[in-house]
Amino acid sequence: MQSVQFENRLIYPTKVVCVGRNYVEHIKELGNETPESMVLFNKPNSAITPTLHYIREDCRFEGEICFMVQEGKLAGVGFGLDLTLADTQNYLKSKGLPWERAKAFDRSAVLSPFVPLNDPLKTIEMKLYRNDTLAQHATYDLMIYKPDQILQQIQSFMCLEDGDIIMSGTPKGVSTYQIGDRFRAEILIENRTILEWETTVIV
Repeated sequence: MQSVQFENRLIYPTKVVCVGRNYVEHIKELGNETPESMVLFNKPNSAITPTLHYIREDCRFEGEICFMVQEGKLAGVGFGLDLTLADTQNYLKSKGLPWERAKAFDRSAVLSPFVPLNDPLKTIEMKLYRNDTLAQHATYDLMIYKPDQILQQIQSFMCLEDGDIIMSGTPKGVSTYQIGDRFRAEILIENRTILEWETTVIV
């Protein structure tokens, strides 16, 4: 079982539940339609990794604000990269097929350590830098579906175990990446950095 760190403990999520198309500008940059309801998909435990690996040329990074669930509530916050095989996903979408081959492969959920969530979420934001250049910026106001709505929607049809992770969607700025690229992510609440995480792409 793959693990993530939370309050100096190792937690073993049973799954990662991801929200697709939760930012208007990201929907536009990929030429997708705005969905009538929340788009959700799962990544298995085997997708979890703390390290960003180079997968192949069409693999795209998507930075996201992530939440850890404990006792049915959002108890922790972290950063994650939802890796996507873009060519494969485009083919699957064109055929009306599920996305697992493009989204749920091993090492496709790159997760930082998580920290306790003690503050209101209305000022939460994420900044992702690639090689010291701001690549993505997410804020609460830009989310179509807010974190509490996401949690309620998932719980309406699926059991969330303690330690399960929610990836809340990616803002505009997604791109492919190369070996040696450096990524730095920040999660902020009320303009205060509560989490900072760095990684460099390896083979």
